Amino acid sequence: MKTFKELLHQEAVQPYLWQARYGVEKESQRITAEGTLAKTDHPSVLGNRAYHPYIQTDFSETQLELVTPVAETASELMRWLAAIHDVTYRSMSQAEFMWPMSMPPRLPAKDEDIVIAKLDTFEDILYRRYLAKAYGKRKQMVSGIHFNFEFGADLLQNLFASQSEYPDFTDFKTAVYLKVTRNYLRYRWFLTYLFGATPTSNEGYFVAEDAPNEPVRSIRNSRFGYTNHNDVHVSYESLAKYLADIAQMVESGKLSEEKEFYAPVRLRGGQKVSDLAQTGIRYIELRNIDLNPFTPFGISQEQVEFFHAFMLYMLYLPEEAAADEWVAKGDEINNFVALERPDHLTDYVEEGMDLVAGLKAMVKKLQLPLPTDFFTFVENAFVDPSETFAARLYAATKENPINWGRKVAKENQAKAWAKPYQLAGFADMELSTQIMMFDAIQKGVQVTVLDEQDQFLQLRFAGRTEYVKNANMTSKDSYVVPLMMANKTVTKKVLAKAGFRVPQGMEFTDIDAALLAYPKFAKSGFVVKPKSTNYGLGISIFKNGASLEDFKEALTIAFAEDTAVLVEEFMAGTEYRFFVLDGEVKAIMLRVPANIVGDGKHTIAQLVAAKNQDPLRGTQHRSPLELIQLGELEKLMLKEQGYTTNSVPGVGVTVYLRENSNVSTGGDSIDVTDDFAADYKKIAADAVTALGAKISGIDLIIPDKEKPANKEKAYGIIEANFNPAMHMHVYPFGGKSRRLTMDVLRFLYPEIN
Repeated sequence: MKTFKELLHQEAVQPYLWQARYGVEKESQRITAEGTLAKTDHPSVLGNRAYHPYIQTDFSETQLELVTPVAETASELMRWLAAIHDVTYRSMSQAEFMWPMSMPPRLPAKDEDIVIAKLDTFEDILYRRYLAKAYGKRKQMVSGIHFNFEFGADLLQNLFASQSEYPDFTDFKTAVYLKVTRNYLRYRWFLTYLFGATPTSNEGYFVAEDAPNEPVRSIRNSRFGYTNHNDVHVSYESLAKYLADIAQMVESGKLSEEKEFYAPVRLRGGQKVSDLAQTGIRYIELRNIDLNPFTPFGISQEQVEFFHAFMLYMLYLPEEAAADEWVAKGDEINNFVALERPDHLTDYVEEGMDLVAGLKAMVKKLQLPLPTDFFTFVENAFVDPSETFAARLYAATKENPINWGRKVAKENQAKAWAKPYQLAGFADMELSTQIMMFDAIQKGVQVTVLDEQDQFLQLRFAGRTEYVKNANMTSKDSYVVPLMMANKTVTKKVLAKAGFRVPQGMEFTDIDAALLAYPKFAKSGFVVKPKSTNYGLGISIFKNGASLEDFKEALTIAFAEDTAVLVEEFMAGTEYRFFVLDGEVKAIMLRVPANIVGDGKHTIAQLVAAKNQDPLRGTQHRSPLELIQLGELEKLMLKEQGYTTNSVPGVGVTVYLRENSNVSTGGDSIDVTDDFAADYKKIAADAVTALGAKISGIDLIIPDKEKPANKEKAYGIIEANFNPAMHMHVYPFGGKSRRLTMDVLRFLYPEIN
């Protein structure tokens, strides 16, 4: 029989050695600015925590539990942790924070002031009441990281194919995870030494006289932490013995039920522990990891990758004693190391150095994709204990741990609010998609990013799956709708036939033919635009006609965006974007074209650069407002006004750099929804219905919105958009915010509260 070490060296296994799946459950206490437990209930905006896939509560009403989806890479895991933290912070009162340490903040003097989580089911409340009585409320208030780890499917399949001892794959996987678990329990002291981060208790935690002589490495991972009573013993020799022992503990009353078994490692396979008999072990849950207070999310990517390497090493290493003896020895050593002074080298430094050397040798032999300095921190920590988390935290909090925790908590909150329109971890995605992801996570809708570049999401809620692109393209619109709206000629014809006023004009597929038609447009206002485009690209507007030279340049710009170009009459008036959802106008936006205001000192180019410093401005729809450009279209617009980019406008003089008012070309967005009468809203909604669309942005030119919409030339529809940007409505330059992304979510899932 080949050992697991030998199996890991098999050539067929090599491509899959660094393949794994991860998940994190991270606990944190909600606190006030003074460093005491928050007195408020779990934020109601977060939907129902009974089914929420991302944001729940643990023991107490103040103890948040943030849960990531399963991730295939450490970087993906960290992105989700960042996103869920962003949503949580911005769903809490800004007067509250997340405590960054595992040991709780200042606890109330009376136990009754520690409020058990107010859950929906009485059964869940009763269980927490039992825990409070059996272990004490104060121990329940300690927080940590639960790290779920699963070896990659291809790795396990190839390991299985390379051996002959286990004919059944499920039995083989179980053997793999039991071996890893036993070794992990034996050597977990190694992680306690490096990453233990509970050197002291904060005010009100210990009431017993036998409190440890602080400081230590990890109160949480010692016998003073949240552990089962001393009479609870479970064997890891085999899965059958493990299950039988837990069942016997429950039967004898030493455990109230299976889930009360609080081991440093939990074997996972089904919904309940007893399901393991049928499913085998699918993954393992590490429960002995203290919060890392030096990172905003309680765990770092470097830690995740280290845990992965360590789990591989636990499979790689042999076992040197019978299973139960091996585990018992690990328990003894871990408790000893947990209670050592954090600023002293451990008594087990020799074994620690051996483990470091073994890890490095394994990584080299297996050619794992880790940087050459990956183990520098670990090596240094076994020479200088001040490098360990516990020593660093003790040094930082020696003067006043509550004040230090408050300071870090406020810094972490500030990062989450620095750009409230973005979703951390996914800030490279289009902004409307980020906002929809935020709303979905907040309300407990499961989100899967199917294609990040294409802004394609899968949503799952109330037993139904929906697919959304660009946050507003859904299955509720038929395939032909976006094709129709992309073709401006078809859009105009459909709307005109339905009785709506649209601009008259001509379509050209070649620039020479368009130039021949110049006399038809030369002396009246006209617009040149690509037949199929979005975001205002390639559009030139001439309110009072144009020279042949300028007409030709406008055609060149438009043909650069499409093979067909429209030349249409210019409709005088103000342009408004109506956002229509399911036959109802949800928002109306006045978009002011890209502009600057002169100060009599600076050039137009300098004023543009200054305005672009606004933190709300960015590129590629990743910010509420877009940067103002100084391209050919802008220069042409300046020329019509008698300016160049080097001109210095007078004080208070507004200079427009674009005729079209799209926010995507640097315009300013102003919400005017409440300024419009119902008749104009009905025109917009009916026009979208005529196009067969459920979600659309439709642009109306209105000379005077105070006049009734049924008057002659009271309006003109110049464009319909199948992909209308929603972020400009959510974060307008001026006026009321309209959370259209939430409207779309509720359109897809009316069950959302």
